[in-house]
Amino acid sequence: MTYQRKKFLIWLLLAIICMAFIFYKSSQPYYEQDLRPSLAAHLPDKLVQSLPDIEFYYNDQLITSTMPYDFIEFFIRKGAHVSIFAVLTFLSIQTLLALKWKRASAITGGAIVALLYAISDEWHQTFVVNRTGQAIDVGIDSVGIAIVVLCYVIAGGFFHYRKRRSRPNIRF
Repeated sequence: MTYQRKKFLIWLLLAIICMAFIFYKSSQPYYEQDLRPSLAAHLPDKLVQSLPDIEFYYNDQLITSTMPYDFIEFFIRKGAHVSIFAVLTFLSIQTLLALKWKRASAITGGAIVALLYAISDEWHQTFVVNRTGQAIDVGIDSVGIAIVVLCYVIAGGFFHYRKRRSRPNIRF
């Protein structure tokens, strides 16, 4: 087996493991993932009571710091959405790059794979007890996707600039 093929298979396996992890977590009812009891047991009261007064609506649900454990859990869960879909995007891009796709095509393809998986994940949640699929969560997942795409674009521009600067300037 060639090095290139091994590299592709490793990236593909990692992407599939990431997708399986997302599927597993999305298959759990909310009560199995509820972080509030753990937060209440481990966060000092002084910290919880020092939260500023903030409230907003997310998908017709009031999120308020007057319910501190719900408030903190909300941000942990949405941060997890952003993080895991950033990881999936990175792994998808690396898989496509290992197939020798052009950089721009691999970035676009990896972002599309992650976005389609985010959509399918929310749809999957509509079949799970005490879970709902929310289009707004696809938007949250897309933040992670966009961060990775932006990092690739910025890094590509940086390396392209450095490569151009390192060439000798020959004039006739």
